[in-house]
Amino acid sequence: MGVKEYVRSEFDNVEAEIINANKDLFPGTITFDDFLWAFGVLRSRVFPELRGDKLALIPFADLINHNGDITSKESCWEIKGKGFLGRDTVFSLRTPMEIYVQYDLDKSNAELALDYGFTEANSSRDSYTLTLEISESDPFYEDKLDIAELNGMGETAYFDVVLGESLPPQMITYLRLLCLGGTDAFLLEALFRNKVWEHLELPVSRDNEESICQVIQNACKSALAAYHTTIEEDEELLEREDLQSRQQIAIEVRVGEKKVLEQINDIFKEREQELDDLEYYQERRLKDLGFIGDNGDIIFWES
Repeated sequence: MGVKEYVRSEFDNVEAEIINANKDLFPGTITFDDFLWAFGVLRSRVFPELRGDKLALIPFADLINHNGDITSKESCWEIKGKGFLGRDTVFSLRTPMEIYVQYDLDKSNAELALDYGFTEANSSRDSYTLTLEISESDPFYEDKLDIAELNGMGETAYFDVVLGESLPPQMITYLRLLCLGGTDAFLLEALFRNKVWEHLELPVSRDNEESICQVIQNACKSALAAYHTTIEEDEELLEREDLQSRQQIAIEVRVGEKKVLEQINDIFKEREQELDDLEYYQERRLKDLGFIGDNGDIIFWES
């Protein structure tokens, strides 16, 4: 769901449950454009720590600009008491220096662009959210869903992959669960229910590992094909002097996303070349039982 579609659905809910139900409080007409404007103002003006029951708009303080050089999460404002906003961080300041804050260290460039209208030239801001889902058509759907939920996950899982960083924890584990089948399906039996996630943290079988490599590479290629330009073409566009600021921001975001997709694809392409060198479940199990030595030789026990 895109941002506008999400805001539209929220507006429809608010209109039905609040606005129309309280005409005495909202005598005038509130349109979707009004709601979209309010949504944008709220998203762009609220401070990172002022969320949930602390949500607040604070005039004057919201004029303080973001500075990407601030890397401490404590370098922001917080409510200290009723009607009192403060910042504890000690910093030197002299006239006419400007006060800055860090809007949010965890936001990607795409989120910064949507919420604040700018991006950072920082690779750690370039990310791509990979969405993985247990298919309802999977013959082991119920078992896989149960295992996912037992381990704090669900039918759908979202993994934010950041440029230049390793894959998120549990991503490969979840992928192995998604691709589990065939002769590996025995791990889905109730007997293994409390241990299966631990087994999935390591390679299960060559077929399973090959499947996750192919699934992700195909997904990356499909996502990259959906863009109408290449990274090289986008980088050439960014060199143009007649680009409007909104165009530049959009191109910077999509370049970052493409680079992350290529990074993910390369990780699994390289992994696919190493399948013969990995140790799988059956080999680990035989080692645990003492039937295979550390060097892979079969051990024959004499009676």
